[in-house]
Amino acid sequence: MRKEEIDRIVLELLGQVAPEAPLDSLDAHRPFRDQFMFDSVDFLNFMLKLEEKTGVRIPELDYPALSSLEGCRNYLGAGPQ
Repeated sequence: MRKEEIDRIVLELLGQVAPEAPLDSLDAHRPFRDQFMFDSVDFLNFMLKLEEKTGVRIPELDYPALSSLEGCRNYLGAGPQ
């Protein structure tokens, strides 16, 4: 996946899970939970939606790697896991 596509998908899904999130000023390197109200249930919902939208199976042990936009770029941009 390309960076632009990953960004579009991640921002779309964050908007669904956390509509109050300031997506236009998101710091790609900081964890989502440090930037807006994003609890563990929100994060789990985000992971499930991300798997569904991308078709990439994400093992639970890999979830921490996707806690920021940059982490999502790195993980999803690497190709099949």
